[in-house]
Amino acid sequence: MTYSDPINIQAFLDEDIGSGDITALIIPQSIEAVAKVITREAMVCCGQDWFNAVFQELDPSITVQWHVQEGQWLESGTLLCTLKGKARPLLTGERTALNLLQTLSAVATQASLYAKEVAGTNCNVLDTRKTIPGLRNAQKYAVACGGCYNQRIGLYDGILIKENHIIAAGSIAKAIVQARKISDKLLEVEVETMAELDQALAAQPDRIMLDNFSVAQLKQAVKKVAGLCALEASGNVVLSNIREIAETGVNYISIGALTKNIQAIDLSMRIVLERKSCKT
Repeated sequence: MTYSDPINIQAFLDEDIGSGDITALIIPQSIEAVAKVITREAMVCCGQDWFNAVFQELDPSITVQWHVQEGQWLESGTLLCTLKGKARPLLTGERTALNLLQTLSAVATQASLYAKEVAGTNCNVLDTRKTIPGLRNAQKYAVACGGCYNQRIGLYDGILIKENHIIAAGSIAKAIVQARKISDKLLEVEVETMAELDQALAAQPDRIMLDNFSVAQLKQAVKKVAGLCALEASGNVVLSNIREIAETGVNYISIGALTKNIQAIDLSMRIVLERKSCKT
């Protein structure tokens, strides 16, 4: 499946290029080049479709040869791809393409680390809607590429009743009853105490989110619910404690940090060969 969005790609390019790349004009239009992209740190490669789309948008004659697979774990110094084409569009698209690749690879890499921590349990790690505006679908894809799972994509494909919804609706029960009248999509409610868990359980949602429950409370909740609905743990989850949380028996763990607390992967694109074309 291809996730790159040509509309977004053009918007990303417009943001950088504006009225034109005046620096690239110092290079004669006839000059062609070969460029190589390497990673300077270990990573899960993610975002090849977006990277390719940047250069296809600028010049369809540019070729990109990937030497690694999407979703592959790579060590520092690995050659990712080789590009061939006119030097001007290669230089113009460099930063936008690398920005997308390094950001999505960072998300996939982070997701991979969390997925490995819960391996062997019956718990799946979910992302949240804490994404970079304009990159929602791309980051959701990167999460899946890294081995974790998507919660809902947006406000339209699932109901998640949180604290403020409950306050506005009047109670957990009232919120769930009204939600059932509106949609048959997955219905989840967030609770913060064992008392709220009892209220939610009585109203029969599809899933209950246990917000900032301790490990002991999570175990108690799993025993109380006894499979009547799915349980999702959320809040203060990090790599050092996710395994313990997963082993309580919850079905899901949602983590905003998968898409929010990321550090872009250090990538480098270098032109290694230039030659003047025989054609002008």
